Amino acid sequence: MKKFIVERKLPGAGNLTPEELKAISKTSVKVVTEMGKNYSWTQSFITEDKMYCIHIAESKEDIREHAKCGNFPVNTIEEIKQIIDPSTAG
Repeated sequence: MKKFIVERKLPGAGNLTPEELKAISKTSVKVVTEMGKNYSWTQSFITEDKMYCIHIAESKEDIREHAKCGNFPVNTIEEIKQIIDPSTAG
C-alpha cells in the first residue's frame, strides 16, 4: 500500500461548518466502504480554499475512483515518499 496526499481546491473550505464537514466525512467513509478495496482515508487538513487529504491506497486510480464516487474535486495526487518531523533531527 502507498500513502498519498490529495489536493482539492475548494473555495471557502476554511468556512465550512461542523455540519458540512461531518457530511463530507460521512460521504468519504461511505464511499471507502462501498469500494470494497484495501483503501483508507486517514485525515484531511483544511486551509482557506483547499483540502489536503491523506489516503492509503494501491494506486492513484483508486483515489480518482473514490473522488468520482464521492463527487470530490481532485487537483493533484502525489505519492508520499518520506515523512519527517522534529524527531528526525535526532
